[in-house]
Amino acid sequence: MYNKYIFTDITFIMCLCIYIRHRIVSSGSSKQRRGFLISGGCMASGLIASYGTLGWMSAKFLYPLENDMVQWQYVTPISEINLGQAWEYESPSGAKVVVARQSTGVTADCFIALSGTCPHLGCQVHWEGHNERFFCPCHNGVFDPTGQPISGPPAAANQTLTQYRVKVEEKLLFALVPVKSITARG
Repeated sequence: MYNKYIFTDITFIMCLCIYIRHRIVSSGSSKQRRGFLISGGCMASGLIASYGTLGWMSAKFLYPLENDMVQWQYVTPISEINLGQAWEYESPSGAKVVVARQSTGVTADCFIALSGTCPHLGCQVHWEGHNERFFCPCHNGVFDPTGQPISGPPAAANQTLTQYRVKVEEKLLFALVPVKSITARG
């Protein structure tokens, strides 16, 4: 959106410089000298603006903002998740998310959203409410209710489950999850 306006501004600066140059350079050496200095200044400002725009666009491409990659997504009404139970959710990017209810309130503090993918080998973890833990069946990886490793290969490597922010609005649960896959092209 802004790129179009930046290029329009650069074109305007260049056209204005050319117009000023032609108006000043009519006759006399002092006017020619002034015209030369104005032309040089206009060209320098045009080059600075052009290279600045190129740098800005390169930085935006190489270092995308995080808010371009994550968004608040509706998960479920809070009444659908009972105390000690979990709700499995898949984000638009394909990331598996497990949302567990940890207390009976209706605020975001009562819920936790963690990655449903074990960081050890990528198996799917699930919430065991009766044991109050997240469990990975592939190699018996165990995580506490906050996603910290307790036992198994994830504990040995100190690998935690990624935690996602949650919010509650009008008794609806939302999670801040990835919407673009890191590996997606285009």
